[in-house]
Amino acid sequence: MKIRLSILSLAVVTSLSGCAGVTRHLNPMNWFGSSSTPVEKPAALVDFKPSATIKTSWQTSTGESKQIEFAPAIALDAIYTANIKGQLTRLNPTTGKIDWQIDTGTPLSAGVGANIDNEYVGTPRGDVIAYDDKGKKRWTTHLSSTVLGVPKAAEGIVVVRTEDGHIYGLNADDGVQKWMYQRLLPALILRSQASLLVTKGAIFAGYPGGKLVALALDTGNVGWEANVAQPRGASEIERVTDVTSTPVIDDKQVCAVAYQGRVACFEIRTGNLLWAKEMSSTAGLTMDTDNLYISDSKGDVVALEKTHGVSVWKQTQLKNRHLTAPRRIGNYLAVGDMEGYIHLLALDDGHMVARTSTDGSAIISQPQDKSDNIVVQTAKGSIYTLTVQ
Repeated sequence: MKIRLSILSLAVVTSLSGCAGVTRHLNPMNWFGSSSTPVEKPAALVDFKPSATIKTSWQTSTGESKQIEFAPAIALDAIYTANIKGQLTRLNPTTGKIDWQIDTGTPLSAGVGANIDNEYVGTPRGDVIAYDDKGKKRWTTHLSSTVLGVPKAAEGIVVVRTEDGHIYGLNADDGVQKWMYQRLLPALILRSQASLLVTKGAIFAGYPGGKLVALALDTGNVGWEANVAQPRGASEIERVTDVTSTPVIDDKQVCAVAYQGRVACFEIRTGNLLWAKEMSSTAGLTMDTDNLYISDSKGDVVALEKTHGVSVWKQTQLKNRHLTAPRRIGNYLAVGDMEGYIHLLALDDGHMVARTSTDGSAIISQPQDKSDNIVVQTAKGSIYTLTVQ
């Protein structure tokens, strides 16, 4: 059988059987607090002498996202956003002016996925909806359960993840299902919106139970499966060890991090473990030419040398601030928090370089990079493009 995949030697493996029993979802982060759940007080912001400034290039509002992890989609000549009520918006990336805004007619649970010509969103009812760059609906496909994470389009296939553990490959032209991958989920899992990493003909997906799987983009066949972490502990909650964030990759290795588990890197072709280090994160990680950068469950930002996992630095001044995954922006590392602040860290030692506020609501999704500018979306629905000076 001919496999187009350039970075994985994929074997043909039959998909696992459907989910059995009932899966319960645990929310590890209570962003807005409740009367029944204690919330640890976020660390007070520490004064420092800035060595850079963050200026707002433009700001606009496109509707609330609340606790859904909507992230701005950066296209060549546009920025696309979605909100929880079902509006899809195209923005001019230079001015922030709304080019168009449409009502999809349904609440949204995932998006936006975008390429040059099309945008994709998902709904709580399990629908994936495709639009063209003028905002005209192209197709709708109904799947098995709530769509989670950002739909990803590559090589004529739209890859979509659903809450029941399925991953679907849909024809980008008409939404017809080409393949489906499914696996059993543990009885108790974290509620997350972990996106898929789609690159060079492969899909990498983190799963509950600390699993990382590699699939062929064209067929959905399994190349390998590896353990980022192993569940351990006496209670169900102690044994929750889920990969809830998007893996990261370079030319040699793919890395992922698990809640109550480890950060681990694997050889791309075989899935062989290269190194692992004890770590807990629900927010996720990013990678550059030298290091992995992780926002851990305590609110620390950690830098590890990516070849062997050796500790480089740790920034400990943001504890309990429910950080986003970090993002390399130019010569700095940007991370958002639950009060709408963007923090800029130095790459060499993690010290604070700059800070700015947005609208006071949580930044849940990872900051995006647009020509070394920071683009963020807040829970209240504000979109900011920020320039570092």
